[in-house]
Amino acid sequence: MKHYKLKKFASVFLATSVLVGALAGCGADSGGSSSSNGSSSGNSADGDTIKIGANLELSGAVATYGLSIADGAALALEEINAAGGVNGKKLELIRVDNKSENAEAASAAIRLAEQEKVVAMIGPATSGNTVATVQIANQHKIPVVTASGTAPNITENADGTINEYAFRTCFIDPFQGTVAANFAINELGAKNVAIYADNASDYAKGLAASFKETIEANGGKVVIEQAYVAKDVDFKSTLTNIKGASPDFIFIPGYYEEVGLIVKQARELGIEVPLMGADGWDSPTLVDLAGKDALNNTYITNHYSSEDPDATIQKFVEAFKGKYNQAPNAFHALGYDTVYYLKDAIERAGDNVTGEAIKNMLAETKDLSLVTGTFTVDEKHNPVKSATVLEFKDGNQVFNSKVNP
Repeated sequence: MKHYKLKKFASVFLATSVLVGALAGCGADSGGSSSSNGSSSGNSADGDTIKIGANLELSGAVATYGLSIADGAALALEEINAAGGVNGKKLELIRVDNKSENAEAASAAIRLAEQEKVVAMIGPATSGNTVATVQIANQHKIPVVTASGTAPNITENADGTINEYAFRTCFIDPFQGTVAANFAINELGAKNVAIYADNASDYAKGLAASFKETIEANGGKVVIEQAYVAKDVDFKSTLTNIKGASPDFIFIPGYYEEVGLIVKQARELGIEVPLMGADGWDSPTLVDLAGKDALNNTYITNHYSSEDPDATIQKFVEAFKGKYNQAPNAFHALGYDTVYYLKDAIERAGDNVTGEAIKNMLAETKDLSLVTGTFTVDEKHNPVKSATVLEFKDGNQVFNSKVNP
């Protein structure tokens, strides 16, 4: 996913560099020594345990994402260890709360690399927080795998270079935007569409750009584009402008905190056309904010559906319900898959359980069958996999269709 309330990468790099110096200088270590030069040769497994870090949003604005990933990861870890571990070693998951903040995510990455000596890291959940950790991962030669950071620049820089130690188990934003546009045109018959996006979020802007490009390439028209700002609570003025343009479909790429209120207020203004977003909508809080009735006739692109009849998915759903007594959402599934993606890479690394060896195996992954799809990792460290379209009906996400790349 995702969350971009983000500074530009150069600013993030400066902030993480300052954090490296600050942590090394004040002895922030609670176990193990800190490296002050940021050029570690990488950690390796020690004894009978392989330590994996989880740098996640366990509190703060988007905690539902991180907590869901953590729960999915915990189930996978439990299954793997019960089956004998990986190459005779047990996996240990070390969780650190990044509080849904970029600086905290960078600090957490440093702690996991230098104090906890992990060989790989899961997370963060959001794109902005993940970007804040990538330089640290590269410096310490420890792969970071985000379950839900969908922004292209996590793995690929603006100059086309690839971040060697950055990976993901989710698809990227341009694919989501394209899927949403094709669904609007082909399934809903949309012709004149509106776009309402968070203008400070690269996640939202990236989705909006690919959506608009696909709509126009297929003969549709974007009749109005409006913007909102994260943390806004009153959207009626811009929604009134959108209503005045008479669109037959509205694309709202964003996060559940604002989207829930947008959907509620749109319906209160009499906007009854289909609304659609992406995986940033996927939170139980969305229903609380918008209301069940307001969410009828809305859709999202997502990574999976618990209602998909696929046997692999249903086996996971049954196991998850058995542990947590609830149906798993997409972030649960992605957290689960991320641990199994790492397990597969570690197994293939054999006795060489180092960050560099694991990184090489992650990059070479082919035809790996996981809950959210079977994927092969491309040259940009992105998984080539399918997307799912879900529809909200009376507050519940209902499986609509699956779209292949």
